[in-house]
Amino acid sequence: MIKIAVSRGRLFEESLEVLFRAGIKMGKSVTKSRKLIHEIKEHELTLFVVRPTDVPSYVEYGVTDCGIVGKDSIMEKDDCNLYEPLDLKIGRCRMIVAAPEGYKFPNGGTVRAATKYPRIAGNWFEERNMRAEIIKLYGSVELAPVVGLSDVIVDLTATGKTIKDNKLIEIESVMDITARLVVNKTAMKLKSSRIDELISKISAVV
Repeated sequence: MIKIAVSRGRLFEESLEVLFRAGIKMGKSVTKSRKLIHEIKEHELTLFVVRPTDVPSYVEYGVTDCGIVGKDSIMEKDDCNLYEPLDLKIGRCRMIVAAPEGYKFPNGGTVRAATKYPRIAGNWFEERNMRAEIIKLYGSVELAPVVGLSDVIVDLTATGKTIKDNKLIEIESVMDITARLVVNKTAMKLKSSRIDELISKISAVV
């Protein structure tokens, strides 16, 4: 069995569509079910549905052989020891710095930045020689500047609608994000023929 960890949430259906186009057909029970583990016996494959931020850990520690996850989750995990053979070109979004209209970075001061991605945000400010106090949040990041918790946010956006709805504007672009196929390094050796076949099939449709 090849074990694949797939991010739940907005990336889930796009990931299944990629697998479907690669010839791995799954019934509606997978998309509609609340189960977290699905055996696709006809393809000798087991699907694990996990939080996006957990996918790199599931793959790195060998619970699953492969995973489909956004580049943001890979970069946020410190020293992620994985192969990253394919950009799947799905889950497109951008990581940006946003703030209330009129905000300007202080000249020599400290920026308070709220984010779900403290490692990425911290590195971004450090690369620009800017002092930043990073405030880790787990949701409703856009609220932070509105209520005075932070000056700016560092967050993902696909359409920009949520940013605009909360009267924020983009002031800097951090990076473009897409989903990647990641592979456990040991599994790549022990199951090389099966994983190479999977990579080839997916590569042909992305």
